[in-house]
Amino acid sequence: MGDLTGRVAIITGAGRGLGREEALQLASQGASVVISDIDLPDAKAAAEETVEDIKAAGGEATLVLGDAADSDDANRVFKTALDTYGDVNIMVNNAGFCRDQTIFNMDDEQFDSVVRVHLRGHFVNMRNATAYWRGKAKAGEEVYGRLISTASEAAIFGSAGQPNYAAAKSGIVAMTMGAAQLLIKYGITANVIMPRARTDMTNSGMTAELFAAPEEGFDAFNPENVAPLVGYLSSPEAGHISGEVMVVWGQQVDIIQRPTFGPQFQNPKGGKWQVDDLHSSLSEYFNAEHTPVLDGFSVPPQ
Repeated sequence: MGDLTGRVAIITGAGRGLGREEALQLASQGASVVISDIDLPDAKAAAEETVEDIKAAGGEATLVLGDAADSDDANRVFKTALDTYGDVNIMVNNAGFCRDQTIFNMDDEQFDSVVRVHLRGHFVNMRNATAYWRGKAKAGEEVYGRLISTASEAAIFGSAGQPNYAAAKSGIVAMTMGAAQLLIKYGITANVIMPRARTDMTNSGMTAELFAAPEEGFDAFNPENVAPLVGYLSSPEAGHISGEVMVVWGQQVDIIQRPTFGPQFQNPKGGKWQVDDLHSSLSEYFNAEHTPVLDGFSVPPQ
């Protein structure tokens, strides 16, 4: 079950946190893993350690340093995978960071940098993988393709202090769902995970308290809890699962259903709405007892 022997995986942001656990997981299932991470001292050291840990356990791993959102660096990662292992079968986009601020205090750089690394970082690597798989399929070759994107519940509920992050994660969901529709005819899957896990991005501010490790008992937010779902979605057994969004944490996986329409209103007078007609109709629903929908991202107690 879950055998990935002979398969090749690329994981961005794989030196620490979720990416590291995902790399260890896929390697334990037999995949050769290309670890991509930013070329900064701490990240480089962590990524090198992850490679060594995989090799020490008898696995295959290669490190490529670079910017996950840079097209040239992404191309270099993909070429290294092909040159080293001869194929690419699994693309896990995980790289990201936070620059938290409220909408009225956020500057251009804080917005652009986060959207760039999360959303563009997914795009350039997804483009490489999907173009490669489509090319193989059109050439009549066997294709084994698994695309796994990393989003967040902030994409659904918003996040008051993270308008950049929430927007990027929402874009990742939409982009991956579009890819799933396009790729299904080639037998390629594309899914989104929304992890609740303690990582570098949750180690400060409000999230540090939410995701803190318990003094004793089961650690629901350990990133190790997320990795098996990535291993499963990468496996042959999950070849019929595509276009799904899953929240994963602790001992739980929640399948996110597609949004549905709520109450509907028709103009009782027919034709184009007028402001007074809208008020007459909608005020019955948005009455004095109605409260605004302000459900932010929250984490249930452990």
